[in-house]
Amino acid sequence: MGPLAGIKVLDLSRVLAGPWATQVLADMGATVYKIERPVAGDDTRQWGPPWLKDASGNDTRESAYYLAVNRGKHSLAIDIATPEGQSLVRQLTVGCDVFVENFKVGDLARYGLGYADLAALNPRLVYCSISAFGQSGPLAAAAGYDAMIQGMGGLMSVTGNPDGTPGGGPQKVGVAVADLMTGMYAVSAILGALYERTRSSLGQHIDLALLDTQVAWLSNQSMNYLLSGVPPVRQGSQHPNIVPYGSFTTKDGHLMLAIGNDRQFASFVQRANRPGLADDARYQTNAARLKHREELLAIVSELLSARTTREWLDTLTPAAVPCGPINNIADVFAEPQVKHRQMLMQLTNSQGVSVPQVRNPIVYSRSDLSYGRAPPALGEDSMAVLADELGLDATALAALRAQGVIG
Repeated sequence: MGPLAGIKVLDLSRVLAGPWATQVLADMGATVYKIERPVAGDDTRQWGPPWLKDASGNDTRESAYYLAVNRGKHSLAIDIATPEGQSLVRQLTVGCDVFVENFKVGDLARYGLGYADLAALNPRLVYCSISAFGQSGPLAAAAGYDAMIQGMGGLMSVTGNPDGTPGGGPQKVGVAVADLMTGMYAVSAILGALYERTRSSLGQHIDLALLDTQVAWLSNQSMNYLLSGVPPVRQGSQHPNIVPYGSFTTKDGHLMLAIGNDRQFASFVQRANRPGLADDARYQTNAARLKHREELLAIVSELLSARTTREWLDTLTPAAVPCGPINNIADVFAEPQVKHRQMLMQLTNSQGVSVPQVRNPIVYSRSDLSYGRAPPALGEDSMAVLADELGLDATALAALRAQGVIG
């Protein structure tokens, strides 16, 4: 039994931030009903290739993107643009604990599916709205996607090679981190609201914005600015507050060296056969190393270039000096530690096709996470869920399907 067993989630979100949140809730044991448009479904179903292949090696038209964020859910294809579809969602809401949506501000209220509408039917409902800019403010009605939020929210100003160097200039992060972080904040907010509900017996509206999230998780970079008045700049893989901490070229590749304190620096230079550096006043403390960053980086770069990455890993890891290879994704899944932690798993979908998945990193001492369902085909659960939850018989369901209300 997962820790959220018994919690029911109605998921009207699509693409990434909302589906990421509801996948985590499903992993924790919640029952998640994913509401999708008939015929088209979630936008990401078409975001391929690559596609999942069936047992014969043919494309199934299930995209990798969709499969990454929708396991553990039940897919209901319901047209909420119709009065009948809206009625079905309202009826489902009565029996649910959580409602997640990422429509433009005000869109669902036009369908009678806004927070005020549904809270009147179910006062215990936790209703989570995810949008680019939030439910209020001058940009509330504007559309937005992860990449533009990374730029607008400051992340691209501190990501990439320094200006004036080869490849310098703004860079977005290689995955949609504004979306993913918003999804994780959504999980935290929903769990907090569910816990508060045990005291008040009432649900509430959660207003989450991608821009707010991006600003919030700038973390030390924003605090560096707030204390100094100087906006941080792009520094490649180097750290603004710690030296040496970054990517370095080795004899045959690259190494990420992450020196976090003076003891680790002393251990590093000892293993690099330059122990005197730890006693040099310019490098004894992190503050001193920051002041002399460029000259120290030149020394460290020269040292690391003399041995292979594997030689450095074998030398530094036993000395508790934080370092690691810079893996491509194939290398990641070949890492012995990743294999030991069983991060790669397989789920079998309703067509009997094995679907690779990356497990949730949470490990509880007593509770199990739930991996019982592969990402569902579009509408594969419409009939069963509407029959079970709303008591609709075969005649009523057939009529709704004939009208195009469900798929």
